[in-house]
Parts: sequence; structure tokens; C-alpha cells
Amino acid sequence: MTSSILAQTTASVSELRKNPMGTVAAGDGGPVAILNRNEPAFYCIPAAAYVDLMERLEDLELNQLADERKNQPVIRVALDAL
Repeated sequence: MTSSILAQTTASVSELRKNPMGTVAAGDGGPVAILNRNEPAFYCIPAAAYVDLMERLEDLELNQLADERKNQPVIRVALDAL
């Protein structure tokens, strides 16, 4: 089965095993597709890129929630009532 490789840089599992930090560095801040028998097995990304990815995902989820709620009726509440 042919899979798309969603990274500019690739490395084999053997290369990753020999030099894990060098493999991550080869991606120059981006993902590295780790190949097993010329098929992507997983992606290796630096911690900073992972944090950015998680923040973007959270933003998308919050935007979707806001979009779902934008047509709900407004309920006015006095601050003293809280």
C-alpha cells in the first residue's frame, strides 16, 4: 500500500536508532518521516513544533465551539446576581 509522506525530510528506523538527535535535527525544525520498508511508520518532530501543533489544534477546537454557540440567545445577568 502506498502512503503519502507528509514531511520534507525522511529517515529510516535504523538511522533513527543510530542517531536520534541527529535525525530530529535533520528536519531543521520540521517533521521527519520515519520509514519502515519505505513506508512512513511515524513522524518525529521537535518539541517546539509539537507545542505549536497542539496550540493550533486547541485554537481550531475553540473556534469550532464559538461558531456552534454564536447563534444561541443572549442571557443578560446582573453582576450582583452572580
